[in-house]
Amino acid sequence: MGSIGAFLSHFDLTRIIGLVMSAAAALLCITVHELSHGLAAYQLGDSTAKDMGRLTLNPIKHIDPLGLLLMVTARVGWAKPVPVDMRNFRSPKRDMAITALAGPLSNFLLSAAALGLASLLWHFLMGGTVTAYVLIFLIQVAVLSMGLGLFNLIPVSPLDGSKIFFSFLPDQWYYTILRYERYVMVAVIALVWLGIFDRPLSFLIYGGLRLFCGLTQFPFDLLLYLL
Repeated sequence: MGSIGAFLSHFDLTRIIGLVMSAAAALLCITVHELSHGLAAYQLGDSTAKDMGRLTLNPIKHIDPLGLLLMVTARVGWAKPVPVDMRNFRSPKRDMAITALAGPLSNFLLSAAALGLASLLWHFLMGGTVTAYVLIFLIQVAVLSMGLGLFNLIPVSPLDGSKIFFSFLPDQWYYTILRYERYVMVAVIALVWLGIFDRPLSFLIYGGLRLFCGLTQFPFDLLLYLL
């Protein structure tokens, strides 16, 4: 009983709640990201994601375990890619670029919306433990969504930025790069673990959050304090 009591005395419930909220925020961000990819592709003529049950708000359908872990621990990561068949597009390279852009764009909108809701809570519903936890959750959504959007805009295959940037390359180069993107992903994972992207992404993430805080009238200093 003594060992159990010692464990419970050191049990940090606040930290556990924080991890649960971070995981929930990450799941929301990746779900919105991948659903936006699928919806964009569907509107452009490719129903592959719909046919495979990926046009859903069920986060289980979109989880990549390693990508989710990195989102919670490093604030950058990825989800299980939505399947897209470029052969169904009228203009494959252009429509693939639009489909790729839909994911990061949705994350920026989600980040702004989360800060907008946080601002309303801060100005009109101040006080109370529940309000504090909701504020923290919304800030985590804003930060993780901003990070997910910016990370995926890096023009390195297979991230979304590569589909946008490479759409300007000659067809022969474009399709050759696509064939090898799964191998490049291993290098991307290694770079994330080594922290190569940490400094430039942090600069961009906080710059974007500062901009959205200004637009939504949410105190940027409070955001930093609650992180």
